[in-house]
Amino acid sequence: MFANLSDRLTASFKQLRGKGRLSDADIDATVSEIRRALLDADVALPVVRAFAANVREKAKSAEVSQALRPAQQVIKIVNDELVEILGGEARDLHFAKHPPTVIMLAGLQGAGKTTLAAKLGRWLREQGHTPMLVAADLQRPNAVTQLQVVGEQAGVPVWAPEPGNGVGDPVAVARSGVQQARDKQYSVVIVDTAGRLGIDAEMMQQAADIRDAVQPDETLFVLDAMIGQDAVTTANAFAEGVGFTGVVLTKLDGDARGGAALSVRGVTGKPVLFASTGEKLSDFERFHADRMASRILDMGDILTLIEQAEKAFDAQQAEEMAAKIAGDGDFTLQDFLVQLNQLKKMGSMKKMLGMLPGMGQMREQLENFDEREVDRVEAIVNSMTPAERTNPRILNGSRRQRIARGSGTTVTEVNALMERFDQAKTMMRQMARGAGRGVPGMGMLPGGGKKSKGRMQAPPKKGKKGKSGNPAKRAQQEREAATRPAAPAGSAFGLGAPRQNQEMPDLEELQKYLR
Repeated sequence: MFANLSDRLTASFKQLRGKGRLSDADIDATVSEIRRALLDADVALPVVRAFAANVREKAKSAEVSQALRPAQQVIKIVNDELVEILGGEARDLHFAKHPPTVIMLAGLQGAGKTTLAAKLGRWLREQGHTPMLVAADLQRPNAVTQLQVVGEQAGVPVWAPEPGNGVGDPVAVARSGVQQARDKQYSVVIVDTAGRLGIDAEMMQQAADIRDAVQPDETLFVLDAMIGQDAVTTANAFAEGVGFTGVVLTKLDGDARGGAALSVRGVTGKPVLFASTGEKLSDFERFHADRMASRILDMGDILTLIEQAEKAFDAQQAEEMAAKIAGDGDFTLQDFLVQLNQLKKMGSMKKMLGMLPGMGQMREQLENFDEREVDRVEAIVNSMTPAERTNPRILNGSRRQRIARGSGTTVTEVNALMERFDQAKTMMRQMARGAGRGVPGMGMLPGGGKKSKGRMQAPPKKGKKGKSGNPAKRAQQEREAATRPAAPAGSAFGLGAPRQNQEMPDLEELQKYLR
């Protein structure tokens, strides 16, 4: 979503690099470019004005002018201001002292409240809570049925006493749902309300009546991140008509310019608590302003990547795999398949790669990445027998043809996978051993393979001395060399001639090994 804004901000910093001191003209030009980038991203005008003024004031301070690298100081100032307008430090949900905690969802039609209710319920269940969903959206056709379906997928029970489709009293449903949760000892109740328009006074009043009936501990405003400048009008209308304590951004995986995400905190003063980043129920995460600012400035989001990896990977299996890679065992294709399945649990490969620092410079290659390539690799490995996964050396031509037919690929693709697997295994092993034995071509660390002073010295020669300058000693050396037996063929490679009682190597065994 923030791709265009990220590119514009990154480009505005390039003109500052390499300058020992920044003039007022340099700062003004950079701030003007940042201001245009924010306006193009549909950020609300009051937010843009405040942002530009704060950056200009801090960039012209004495601390920046005296810094060794003022350009980096300006980037840090922009990062801090982005964190501020996005909400500062992340806030947790406020849970009631006496359960159940009541969370009410409100928002426009089509913002994704029903799916979000299931996502939030699933997230709370993973946190150790026992949530229940309440179907209080009786206006939209099949809204109750949709909530029941997504609730079942999330593993969260749904309270739906009315069929919906215009039938039933949503206020009574919400009140009975809270009572049902109290009787069944559920810890959290999530009330899904009907979508409404900002100018729809009747529906806005209905949301206010539900709020008064259930007395929610949290009222979350569900905001479509793709609506742009209209986010300001919508947020103000809900703040006046219903009131809310936090914001949830949906559709952050879209291709809009992201102005809503940057505007809502500055306009309403309410924090963004969660973000929905996809259609799957697992595409839901806590909103961290510092991590989002880091993504916008193309500095990556390693912390979120680590958190996702900790959920998907088993710690004991990870230690065993690390030991195999380091050389304590053989890293096989079966191990690779296990790692691939755990990697898929983390979600989209594009999203994971996009969290790495500097990936904004490779956005085109990232967009062209084919997610189905992972499925093809998995199909190839699954088409192998257990023996072939354990010992890929037995993969002859006929076996590779069978694997290609079974996986729906070609022999060329099978060969390419095996070649990449061997290269990756070798590289991982070298990296694992590099700390203690030195990376090839780099020498032992630290030092990078070069002497700290002077040129590299040749290693001392062993077993052979130069000719003596003493005539008597030189004559003795020549007599000893004449009586020494001649070196056999191949001795230049250190093999030497076989001893008298030593057997010659078996050629058939040697050929098997080479195969």
